[in-house]
Parts: sequence; C-alpha cells; structure tokens
Amino acid sequence: MTIDIKIVHRISKLARIKIPEADVDSLKGDLNRILGWIEQLSEVNTDNIQPLYNISLKNMPRREDQITDGNYPNAILANAPEAEFGMFIVPKVVE
Repeated sequence: MTIDIKIVHRISKLARIKIPEADVDSLKGDLNRILGWIEQLSEVNTDNIQPLYNISLKNMPRREDQITDGNYPNAILANAPEAEFGMFIVPKVVE
C-alpha cells in the first residue's frame, strides 16, 4: 500500500489537523517510509513466538506494608518555599 496526496488529506481530515499544502508532499514521503518499515516486520519469522506476551502475567513479589510516621519533617519542609512551626506556609485561598 502506498500513500498518495488524497490519503494524506483524508488522514488530516480524520485527525482534524490542518496540513499546509507545502508540507503535503513531505508528509506523504514520511508516511510511505513508515509503511515500508511496517512491511519489513511481516518478513520476520515469528513461528516459534507466542501471539501475545504480557508482563502483567508475571507475579510480582509482594512486600509487607510498613506503617511509618515519616519521621523526617525537616527534610520535607526543606523543599517548601516557606515553612513555620513545622508546617507549610501557603497564601490564603478563601476570602
């Protein structure tokens, strides 16, 4: 399959993007090169490969939940633009 100017205009209409006429030929070439790369994938021998491999099928080791209070407020407040009495200082948002 090759992309022609008519297909480029149809794609731009479906994607709801405006393509300047000066860029249509360049885009047509880019799309044809992309399709060429995709066609190369059909040449790969996939006889011994399962149709779908999904990493989520692997079981991840679970860790035990540990409840902590953080215990490092000074390190957290060091990132704040303003802090006082161990709390963040923020502008008033309700009048």
